Amino acid sequence: MPTILHLGLGNFHRAHQAVYLQALHDRGDRSWTLASGNIRPDANDPAAAMRAQGNAYMLETVSPSGQRSYRRITAIGRALPHVPGNAALTAIGADPATRIISFTVTESGYGPDSGAALYGVLAGILRARRAGGHGAVTLLSCDNLRHNGDTVRRGLQQYLAAANEPDLAAWAESNTSCPNAMVDRITPRPTPALRERVKAATGIDDAAAVGSETWLQWVVEDNFCNGRPDWAGVGVQMVASVAPYEEAKIRILNASHSCAAWAGALAGHATIHACLADPRIRALVHEYVTGAVFDCLRPSPIDLAAYRDAVIERFASAAIEDTVDRVLADSAAKLSGFIVPTLMDRVRLGLPLDAAAMLPALYIRLYGEVRLDPFCVQNAQVRAAIATAAAKLASAPF
Repeated sequence: MPTILHLGLGNFHRAHQAVYLQALHDRGDRSWTLASGNIRPDANDPAAAMRAQGNAYMLETVSPSGQRSYRRITAIGRALPHVPGNAALTAIGADPATRIISFTVTESGYGPDSGAALYGVLAGILRARRAGGHGAVTLLSCDNLRHNGDTVRRGLQQYLAAANEPDLAAWAESNTSCPNAMVDRITPRPTPALRERVKAATGIDDAAAVGSETWLQWVVEDNFCNGRPDWAGVGVQMVASVAPYEEAKIRILNASHSCAAWAGALAGHATIHACLADPRIRALVHEYVTGAVFDCLRPSPIDLAAYRDAVIERFASAAIEDTVDRVLADSAAKLSGFIVPTLMDRVRLGLPLDAAAMLPALYIRLYGEVRLDPFCVQNAQVRAAIATAAAKLASAPF
């Protein structure tokens, strides 16, 4: 049976990619299976709990109005506990039945500070596939990373060059594809209250339950070198280019998520919905998206104003219970990936920087200049705009 191996058995994967495969299974198409596991130790690894439950778990979804629903997810056929060396993951990835290797390793998992964990695992799998003559495989990133497929291909080639493996690098170029993709679903960390709600609603005491909002989106470039599930039949947008969807999502949703979290942390808020209930933070998010981002995205096939309003509504939902601490993770990578490109575009286009500069000013007020993106320092125009924004924050702090 064709298999998808997913690296990163986290909450988002279980509330997103696994749900799409579950939708196929529910309509009778069980032609693909999914195996998932973590490539690094994780204190919250759900593999053991899932295995004790036959690899099943409950998904709670909640609408902006607070309506909750529950669904049993059985699409992950194998939940693999982390073992140093990742031998089991490598064996599954090398199996000719595995046609797709997908992964969620967070934004920082692709950069020079990641320790090359992802690329090391991928190289081991590809090395074994090449040695066994087991054929082509698609490498599919499911992280919030601009041009994520292109980034994977480039990072893998750089890793193999540094490892002095030119033959494997050449084989990978000819036997892998790396589609760009955009993913979207707010998935808070599970809490004891979630487990209690699941038990009250379903009678199941689920140690691996996961919760998310009802919103679900996946846009993928249709560039698969060894087949794929019929994702389009269950709502995945299969497109020639993911670029306009990716840019809108990263620059509007992801950037404003960090904006709300940074301002909220300074204001002492614990949850994202509390941040959006603060009129100053809500206005800051609205002004950033409207005054800084829209000019950089037009023309667009997306109704940008409607998308902005939907994002703010999602963030404002108290039912999601998303935490500021969760969104603060990888803040430096988020500044560089989600916000600095808008600053760069506005400089290139000769547009005002006041609305855009407020976000790096928030970052600096919260973290200082630790891991601050070099563009914020090296470009004199941007540096001056950030200083002006910082002065405004100092005169009227959150």
